Amino acid sequence: MNEETQEKLKQIKRSFRLMMNGVASRSMRESGLAYHLNWGVPFTDLQKMAAEYGKDYSLAVELWKEQIRECRIMATLIMPPEEMTPELVDLWVEQLDTPEMAEMLAFNLLQHLDYAPVLAFEWIATSFPLRQICGFQLLARRMMRGDVPDDRGICEIIDQAQVALSEESVPLRHAAYNCLMRLSQLGEDYERVVDAAMKR
Repeated sequence: MNEETQEKLKQIKRSFRLMMNGVASRSMRESGLAYHLNWGVPFTDLQKMAAEYGKDYSLAVELWKEQIRECRIMATLIMPPEEMTPELVDLWVEQLDTPEMAEMLAFNLLQHLDYAPVLAFEWIATSFPLRQICGFQLLARRMMRGDVPDDRGICEIIDQAQVALSEESVPLRHAAYNCLMRLSQLGEDYERVVDAAMKR
């Protein structure tokens, strides 16, 4: 880590202490979001801070290494999508520790990758809930952007979502349901397909 990146990292971590929200942090912890360290800083404040720093590959990599909620969210916001290699994606997904972070990674960064749908379909077919959450949320975001799956993709989404909806994990069920709702909003034909699948 060069000196400039190191100084930026220190400044960001100092800012988190000043912005700490103990009530939000405690509430997240009680709801099952068990981070190594969580300052409870609202996402909107992190977005503003990220905008001030701009896209920065080196800083994003160092922020992700910190086992701190706010650092990792910031990493997803300032990482330039074009510099996010498949190897780095694998590493970050491997290190996901909460449903919130799986969603943040999908929403803030992965949806902007050209190869995002390939990853998403791989992940929803795994038996790892955090990867599945990331995959379903990633597909939902891509559909919101007008990325319509082909017939095979639609069948895969419906099949995997039906399995996920029977799992114990509430965040996983929520992600699968959200993905199906996004699919149904693509048009009447898609809505009929989803309705028929849900009835089954």
